[in-house]
Amino acid sequence: MQRGNDAAFAFEQEANFWYLCGIDSPDWWLIVDGTRGKSWLVAPDVDGVHQTFEGSLPHDEALKISGANDVISHDDALKLLRELAKKHSVAYTLGEHPHREHFNFVENPAQKKLSNVLERMFSSVQDCRKDMAQLRAIKQPEEIVAMKKAIRLTCDTFDIVKQKLPTLHYEYEVEAEFDYHFKKHGSHHGYDPIVAGGKNACTLHYMKNNATLKKGSLLLLDIGAIYGGYCADISRTFAIGQPTKRQLEVYASVERAHKEIITLLRPGLLIAEYSQKVDDIMKRALIDIGLLKQLDDDSTYRRYFPHAISHGLGVDVHDSLGSPRFFEPGMVLTVEPGIYIPDEAIGVRIEDDILITADGNENLSTGLSTGLV
Repeated sequence: MQRGNDAAFAFEQEANFWYLCGIDSPDWWLIVDGTRGKSWLVAPDVDGVHQTFEGSLPHDEALKISGANDVISHDDALKLLRELAKKHSVAYTLGEHPHREHFNFVENPAQKKLSNVLERMFSSVQDCRKDMAQLRAIKQPEEIVAMKKAIRLTCDTFDIVKQKLPTLHYEYEVEAEFDYHFKKHGSHHGYDPIVAGGKNACTLHYMKNNATLKKGSLLLLDIGAIYGGYCADISRTFAIGQPTKRQLEVYASVERAHKEIITLLRPGLLIAEYSQKVDDIMKRALIDIGLLKQLDDDSTYRRYFPHAISHGLGVDVHDSLGSPRFFEPGMVLTVEPGIYIPDEAIGVRIEDDILITADGNENLSTGLSTGLV
């Protein structure tokens, strides 16, 4: 994607493609013939100029990374697809994103281009996005190991930053500490970090990270490292100086809700039941601090808690769980209650990463304190 004039942004691989073959370079294809159990990587045509300036992934390395049977050229891939179309009436690829109407950005055009190629050859081209989401939702042991490493690095860096906080004066200084410690350990941010002081925390995806840290305010941090292709996603709220009585009251309400909601999570719990119980807990939290008077006042409720309590976590920081009816062992999701009061310049969120186990759950970020100070 263009960054400016003749420069591009750093490439970031589409998560489903990476999940299937581990290739982290642009313009590659993967073709899988399920009947024969055979797969081909399709290498991009890289001209001499781009080869000199940017390099390219060697074919032998691509085979080693992916486990594919062969690497073929783009022209050979088109011939192969025509041959496969004689034996298979259906081809599967990624369809349009189900929530694209909510996006405020241009979608990656590569998927639509590939779908158009397949539609000219196969009788039917079907969307496998949900199938992929269901596969990715259940984490394998090696995936959980990678996630634990990403979470451990994130937690360790939160501890370091909390100790240094009295010496930091701007949001960007806090962000720089995370930048440094992540890169020092061979990692980087899994998503754009949120470093939001005072009223900035009431903008849920605040990313300017350039304001002064003011004494007597709160600082909300939503940050996660990435390791081996898998993300952490953790939020904590810290006091800048001595917290006020009201800040402590709001924080304690969120902290109680956070602990109670985590205890709900277990295999077999219906998603609808979880959502209902979360709403009950969060509404009581708002009643406790005088922001809500009636349990059926959903409009006021959503004014102070306007986001979802959980989302899947994995290769994408917002991993789809495949629209399940209930939780299953191997799923990893966030729990992130928050209360946001713009009129009081208070925003509090506490977020941990939770693995659904055979008999309950495991808080993968449990080693990080939830304390305000």
